[in-house]
Order: sequence, then C-alpha cells, then structure tokens
Amino acid sequence: MELTASLFLFLFLLPLLFLVLVFLNVSPSPSSDKLPKIYPLKGSSFALLANLKRRIQWTSDLIQLSPTATYVLHRPLGLRHVFTGNPATVQHILKTNFSSYQKGDVFRSTFRDILGDGIFNVDGDSWKFQRQQVSSHEFNTKSLRKFVETVVDMVLNDRLIPLLSEAARKGTILDMQDILQRFTFDNICKIAFGYDPACLSPSLPEEKFAEAFEEAANLSSQRFYFPFPIIWRIKRKFDIGSEKRLRIIVSEIREFARKIVKDKKREQLNGNSSLESVDLLSRFLSSGHSDEEFVIDIVISFILAGRDTTSAALTWYFWLLSRTPRVENEVIREIKAKSEAPVYEDVKDMVYTHASLCESMRFYPPVPVDTKEAICDDILPDGTAIKKRHKSRISPIRDGQVGEDMGTRLGGV
Repeated sequence: MELTASLFLFLFLLPLLFLVLVFLNVSPSPSSDKLPKIYPLKGSSFALLANLKRRIQWTSDLIQLSPTATYVLHRPLGLRHVFTGNPATVQHILKTNFSSYQKGDVFRSTFRDILGDGIFNVDGDSWKFQRQQVSSHEFNTKSLRKFVETVVDMVLNDRLIPLLSEAARKGTILDMQDILQRFTFDNICKIAFGYDPACLSPSLPEEKFAEAFEEAANLSSQRFYFPFPIIWRIKRKFDIGSEKRLRIIVSEIREFARKIVKDKKREQLNGNSSLESVDLLSRFLSSGHSDEEFVIDIVISFILAGRDTTSAALTWYFWLLSRTPRVENEVIREIKAKSEAPVYEDVKDMVYTHASLCESMRFYPPVPVDTKEAICDDILPDGTAIKKRHKSRISPIRDGQVGEDMGTRLGGV
C-alpha cells in the first residue's frame, strides 16, 4: 500500500514540479532567437517544454542557428539528442552508415501498443523481411497499378470532386485538411485491404476507426513529452489517465483490424478473390502469411503509411498554390492539356505539376522528423560525436526552408 501511495505521489508531483520550474525559469514568450540554456542535470528541458507546441519548427530553427546544420540538445541526466538538417549527415545516417542506426528500444516500446511489430516499429531482420515483402513482385504488378488507378479514380470523381463542386456552388467553407484526410483514408483502406469506410460521402459521416487511429497516434506520441519514460509506464501499470484511454482505443483498433483480416481469409477460403485483381492485404495473405497478430500489425502499418503522409503533402501543396497564383495557373494549364480522365501514362508526363509537388514537399515534408538511435559510437560527417544509444533526429524541413522564400522558390519552378 505504501509503495502504491509513493508511486502515485511521484506520478502527480513530478509533472507539477516541472511546470513550476518552467514558469520560474523560462520566458513566457518562447523564442528561437538564441540557443537554449543548458542547466546541470536538467539540460535544456525548460526550453523544450516552453516550445512544446511548436517543437518541429523550434528544432528546425535551432538547426539553422548551427553553422554545421547540426545541433545537440541536452536532456535531463546527461542524455543527448542530435538534431540535423545537414544533407551529408542525413545521408550518413540513412544510407552510408545505415546499419549503425536503428529505431531503438525507447522508440519501439513507446509505439509498440499501436504499431506492434509492423515495419515502422522494428529493426534488423524483421525490418528487412517486411521491406522485401512490400517490394516483392506481388506488390509491383501492372494489375495492382490498375487496381490503384481504379480506386483513386472512383474516390476522386465520385466523392471528392462532387463535394468540392457543391461547396463552391453554395459558397460553403470546408476544412481542407479534414477533407483530404478523408480522401486519403478512403483510398488507403480500399487499396490496402478492400474495405471502404466511405469517409468522403456527402454527409461527411463520423468514422470511428479513423478517429480512434488519430487519437491513438497522438496519445502514443505524447509519451515522448514526459521527461522520464517511467512516468507513462507507471500510468500504464495502474491503467490511469491517458494510458487508460490509449489501452481502450488500441483495443478497438486491433479488433477492427482483426475483423478485416478474418474477412479476407474467409474470402480466400471461399474462392472470392484473385491474386491478380485484389488489394494488398489479400496479396500478402496469398503469399503465405498466416500469423494473425503479425498481419494485424501490417494492416495498421498500411494505414499509417498511406493516410497522414499523403493528406499532409496535399494539404501543404494546395496551401502553397493558394499563395502563388502564377504556379496555380501553370498547374491548371498543364492539367487542362490532358484528357478529362487522365490515366497513369498521362499523369506521369505532367512535368510542371510534378516539379511543384516536389518543391512543396521539400518545404514541408510529410514526415518532418525521423528518429534514429545509435547502436555504437560514431562520428558524423560534420564532426559531431555520437555515443551509443544517443538519439539522432533528422529534420528535412530545415533543409528545405533554409535561405529560401517559399513563394519565390515555388514560383520559379
């Protein structure tokens, strides 16, 4: 009983103490004009907490203040996180010395509840195996490309365009981020496992699975906000607060994914599917994968890969187009030069549109941060020393934005 009381006391007083220290030590107006102060034991935690709501842009700003485009952030108890936007350093971590950097135990344990052992939460042989499966022949056939074209064409012409046209006719204001998330969710669910959530129907219905997935991802990410992982682990142990909510949501997500997998297996047993004309999950099951929990992890990974990344890229793209009318006009001109129902061969020849999309993603990458953990000591190309178990966070958003005016750059495509 005393142990339980002590744990709860630790759990509730420590965050309160940190908040008090933040107000005492940090300016109420967060700024990236100078590098954060480093304090004994607590490192730069105060500056990190003060900029928590703009952490991606804040770390990008810190990188820009560094002459090597690499900044070492000091965390409590001597831990260090290395942030970099240096192209040579990024290539070193992700390619040249790839085997020395993994997701690491902290990342895997933080996201294990929602991602399980899917490709985004594993290292080593398991990662290689899943990557080989995704890039195998079954996943790159012409029939699959045709299937993708058919699905995208249906969601685009039967749902998105009519919805936007009706809104334009009535002068209705739409939340484009929400609309594009629905658009990509309908697409990825249909392409990945043949399920149609119809999120983009005219009534814009509530989609519990999509909302649960979003909330679970946010709650899992919030675990990184705690100064010490033991805090969220204790909350999970006692099933309280955000950890209780996460457990409930993850259970709902996995049960939903389990139903999808079972339905697909039933279809195959009844002979209702063909390898040459079905979704990715059916192809995956047809190649001999029968471990249900593993396949559920694959389903969740498919959703993660196809939903937020694509919708984020499209949202930023249309926002930038709205700020650069000349580019918008050029894109429209190129589109109108094609047939009313362009196929893949037509779309891939839209050079200007493709270039403007690439520029948009250079300024605002769909995945703005990629975290790796060193499994051995290393020296980065810019001279930064990396110790074993140190975190490296790659920030492509910095490399895209530094020294550029977005409107001018996109207008110069």
